[in-house]
Amino acid sequence: MNAGAPDLAAFDALARRAFCALPAEFRALCGNVVIHVAEEAEPEILRDLGIVDPLELSGLFEGVALADADDAPPNHVHLYRRSILDEWRMRGGASLEELVSHVLVHEIGHHFGLSDNDMHVIEAQVE
Repeated sequence: MNAGAPDLAAFDALARRAFCALPAEFRALCGNVVIHVAEEAEPEILRDLGIVDPLELSGLFEGVALADADDAPPNHVHLYRRSILDEWRMRGGASLEELVSHVLVHEIGHHFGLSDNDMHVIEAQVE
């Protein structure tokens, strides 16, 4: 790993800062989204998704769309530290903060059913 790579606790703090930096309107719409940070996806998740290499999955949204969320339990966004760090190391140009924000917006975007273009607009508004 990169010498400057944060441990899991620091990565979790980075993800929470990234969420707080998202546009206020976007955060307000997130409601009951719970953010989880782990080293990598659990084997059963990888198996269910047909993924062999855990580094291929950087994040995952679990839950229901807002239209179906009346009395549903909270939605969950999972961010996987090892795969995000691997992508960060391979990209070279983006900061880790930018990459975490990108993955977070993309996964939360699933919560709203947003298109990739919608998510790019939100990313451009990060404080």
